[in-house]
Amino acid sequence: MVRRDRARPTNAREQTLTEQSVPKAPTLPDAQTVTHVKHWTDRLFSFRVTRPRSLRFRSGEFVMIGLMGDNGKPLLRAYSIASPSWADELEFYSIKVADGPLTSRLQHIQEGDQIILRPKPVGTLVLDALLPGKRLWMLATGTGIAPFASLMRDPETYEHYDEVIMMHTCREVAELEYGRQLIESLPADPLIGEFVGDKLRYYPTTTREESASMGRITDNLSSGKAFDDLGLARGMSPETDRAMVCGSLDFNMDVKAILEGYGLREGANSEPAEYVVEKAFVG
Repeated sequence: MVRRDRARPTNAREQTLTEQSVPKAPTLPDAQTVTHVKHWTDRLFSFRVTRPRSLRFRSGEFVMIGLMGDNGKPLLRAYSIASPSWADELEFYSIKVADGPLTSRLQHIQEGDQIILRPKPVGTLVLDALLPGKRLWMLATGTGIAPFASLMRDPETYEHYDEVIMMHTCREVAELEYGRQLIESLPADPLIGEFVGDKLRYYPTTTREESASMGRITDNLSSGKAFDDLGLARGMSPETDRAMVCGSLDFNMDVKAILEGYGLREGANSEPAEYVVEKAFVG
């Protein structure tokens, strides 16, 4: 007589034990899939992920993203959304920190991987937090350009302002590449190009490596060099100028002092004024 191996358990208890022994693939909460990753330097990278169907945000806002920590709990940080509010995917621009709790791991993500993304956008770098004006200054250091990458690709920005000035300062030329490529592509972009026209002006500077234009944003504003280089009258006016600031805490505080010296007041979603600062950004 030939013995036949059983293909499956013969009772409910054995069935349950078998199912319990099969490991299940871990699923991240609020998971989104990575669709693209680009490393710009050994310290900077950008990536795109799928967009939750329920997510609605204003260009310039940020969300909490991250990975699962070793303790089994989500490890999350605030990241500005670099893509505009109309985009099908969400883009982020990040620094790499070798011993950073999150970025030490996030920098190794690849296409097809999953990250956690909490679909609750917030932030102060939004057009609604500013009073109407004629000229908008976007002032950023390092990865602080991310929310402006969103705003520069939003038609509403150019509907609100006659002139938009993107001032971006990094230590080295290569660290400016993300912003440079984005800005240079906008006039020819079939979706946004006609809105941008000649309204957007780019003023990149470096602080360590020699480049065509050097100096910190604070120094170039205080000395008047930035205005001279741009062919503008020195100073800002509360009647016409608006500003958005995104950088380190020290940078934010220094720029706030300069802006308030020109008579500009800090605004918020609940009380719009002449300038706003992103307080959640760290880098």
